Amino acid sequence: MCHYKLFSLVVLECKQIPTMKKFLIFIFCFFAFAANSMEKKTTFNKDLFSKAQSEGKIIVISSWIEYCGSCANQMKVLQKAKKEGELLDIKFDNIEYFAFDVTNRDIADSFDVLYQTTLLIFKGDTEVYRSIGEVTEDLIYQALKASI
Repeated sequence: MCHYKLFSLVVLECKQIPTMKKFLIFIFCFFAFAANSMEKKTTFNKDLFSKAQSEGKIIVISSWIEYCGSCANQMKVLQKAKKEGELLDIKFDNIEYFAFDVTNRDIADSFDVLYQTTLLIFKGDTEVYRSIGEVTEDLIYQALKASI
């Protein structure tokens, strides 16, 4: 079947879908995408960051942007690790977690972050881990454990 006929068939099929079905498909797609989203807010604070560094704490920083699904996934993994840290042998009493919108160029430039879903881990003043786009729970947990 040539591409034109296939395209015409798809268009014809779409025209035949009743309005209610179109509405239900729209609702399904809306909730499917909304399920992956989460509230994102900038929690980075230069004074708190400096204090955590001077106290020798482990500092985890993640960058995000509003429309980014992988950013939401990474933040969920980090929040889950914080919530279940004791079960995973990750003690969060010595870990500070910050997040920031990558469009905030002042913060992004200070850490040389160019992309959303960048994950940084500092041990005191030293950056010990950096990844871009990492959302795999096991690899993020390994990086956290290695930094402690």
